[in-house]
Amino acid sequence: MPLPKNAPLDIKTIAKELRSGHRAALARAITLIESRRSDHQATARDLVQALLRETGKAIRVGITGSPGVGKSTTIDALGMYLIERGHKVAVLAVDPSSARTGGSILGDKTRMARLAASDHAFIRPSPTSGTLGGVAAKTREAMLLCEAAGFDVVLVETVGIGQSETAVCDMTDFFLALMLPGAGDELQGIKKGLVELADMIAINKADGDNIRRANLAAGEYRSALHILTPRSEHWQPPVVTYSALTGAGIETLWQKTLDHRTAMNASGEFTTRRQAQQVKWMWSMLEQLTMARLRADASVRAKVKRIEAEVAAGRISPALAAEQIAEMLR
Repeated sequence: MPLPKNAPLDIKTIAKELRSGHRAALARAITLIESRRSDHQATARDLVQALLRETGKAIRVGITGSPGVGKSTTIDALGMYLIERGHKVAVLAVDPSSARTGGSILGDKTRMARLAASDHAFIRPSPTSGTLGGVAAKTREAMLLCEAAGFDVVLVETVGIGQSETAVCDMTDFFLALMLPGAGDELQGIKKGLVELADMIAINKADGDNIRRANLAAGEYRSALHILTPRSEHWQPPVVTYSALTGAGIETLWQKTLDHRTAMNASGEFTTRRQAQQVKWMWSMLEQLTMARLRADASVRAKVKRIEAEVAAGRISPALAAEQIAEMLR
């Protein structure tokens, strides 16, 4: 929803409408967060602060997997399963390539057809603004707004490449890695870093002729997990099979998510993780603000440009250049 160019934004009105669950107000608030205008950014900070007490109650689930694994179809099936049981589901789709391509949210919505049509669901892309830190900050803020609007389950989808997985893992309570059956040597397909982050591995497309291959793949992943250190001493990541197409196993996906939450609460690790995420978020925002300050000052921009040229020409080292730029901020 576009923001007015010059009209003042009434935080109290937006906050009141958002608390009432108005989807248009939520969309407008997230647009405010994504705006690069300094006045919009200041208003967005005030809005999130005003709504802070209404946040933090949702179950936050990160979902990753390589292209073609069926993330959108899985989210559609899981989201509808949750809605049928009285939940309100928000989906935030993170795509690090969106700064170049504009993202793939239209494609996502066609694959989440039932969710997109439901009044109890909200689907929104999270543009990167060219940096993964931008993804993390904007998605976290959007997640808080969704919680304040009454969504009690937030699903954060990542395209499943590189650091985007770590960024999404760091902002969610439960990190689900989706895998495919029969994709060659299963162990060769395992990315150690991803598996160590995952709170559960789920093999999709376990239907028809694929069931046997899905079960074999699950066995391979279970064996691999035994030789890796789990993310938490209080939780051994399970490996399950399911079919987003038929819905078989979707109930198990959600039950394991709830089991994980119960285990984390019992050990006190849930609170510790959330607190650590808040602090990490603060540092991420600080880095963003620092970079924004460098870009905002015309004289600083000119000096940085000259330093960049010196580095490119090999006249000064990147380390010395970084120190010179840091001095400008002091």
